[in-house]
Amino acid sequence: MIAPESIWSSLCAGHDGKKKFGFRKGATAPPQGKVVAQHHFGHILSFGTEFKRASAVRSLDETLQFVADLQAAHSIDAVQDKFLALSSHYGLDRVLVGTLPDSGLRPEAKKAHLLTYTWPEEWLDHYVNEDYFDCDPLAKVIRHDPRPAPWRGAGSMQGLSPRAQLMFDEASEFNIKQGLVLPIITLESDIVFVSLAGETLDIDPLEIGTLHLAASHTATRALQLSQIAIAQRARPELTARERECIRWAALGKSEWEISQILGISEHTSEKHLLSAKSKLGAVNRVQAVAEAIRLGYIT
Repeated sequence: MIAPESIWSSLCAGHDGKKKFGFRKGATAPPQGKVVAQHHFGHILSFGTEFKRASAVRSLDETLQFVADLQAAHSIDAVQDKFLALSSHYGLDRVLVGTLPDSGLRPEAKKAHLLTYTWPEEWLDHYVNEDYFDCDPLAKVIRHDPRPAPWRGAGSMQGLSPRAQLMFDEASEFNIKQGLVLPIITLESDIVFVSLAGETLDIDPLEIGTLHLAASHTATRALQLSQIAIAQRARPELTARERECIRWAALGKSEWEISQILGISEHTSEKHLLSAKSKLGAVNRVQAVAEAIRLGYIT
C-alpha cells in the first residue's frame, strides 16, 4: 500500500524526481501546490470516469451482441455453447439449466426438468439416483432467495448435513469444486436455475450481475426452443400437397382457384383442404389457416 504522503510527493515531483514545489520537508503544501495537485487529481478522476463510461458502453455492446447471437441460435446446444464461451472466462466450464422441480417427485421425474447440461453424465446420473436434490443446500437457497449464490466447496457452507457433505465431496471427483447458481424468476413465478461449476471460481462480484443477465437471456432462449421442439413433436404431419393447399387458402384462394394453380381437379383440392382441416383439429377454413400459421406451416 502506498502511503498518502508518497502519493502527494509523486504528484509534486517532476519526471526527474526533483520537487516541483519549493517547500520544506514536513511543511504543508502552498496554495499553488494544492491547486496543481487538485488539477492532477481532477485529470485522474476524469480519466477514471471516462474509462468506466467506455467500459460500460463496451459491456453494453457486448451484451447486446450476446443477446442477438442467442436469438439467432436455433438449437439448445448452440445456446449452451454461446453461454459457456462467456462463463468459461471465469473458470466455469460446466453448466446445467433447468426448472426447479417440486420436492417429493421421483428422481427420474426431477431429471425431466433439465433443459440442457454439460455435467458429466456419470455424475448427473449418480446425483439423480441418490436423490441429492432434496439435500442440496443450493436448491434450498434459490427456492427462497432470487440472488446469485456463489459457492466454493463444502468448506464455504455452514451446517451441512453429512449427506450434503458427501454430495460435495463426490462432486469434486468430477472437477465440480466451485460454482455459481443463478436463479431466474419467470413471469409465471416459476424458478429457472442456471448452475455453473468448474475447478475454480474466478469472478469479480461486480461481474456476477452481468453473468446473471446473460444467464437470464440464455434460460429464456432455451425455454423458447424447448417449447418449439415440444410443439413440433406434437403437431400433425401434413402432406406436401395439403401444405400447398392450406397456404393458397391462407391467401384467400377458393378450391377452384387452388386447383387451377396446382394443376389438379377442384375435387382433389377440396379433399386436401378437408384432410388438412381435420388433422389441424379445425372446424372451418379460417381456424385451419390460423392453426397452420401457429404450427409453422405458413410463415
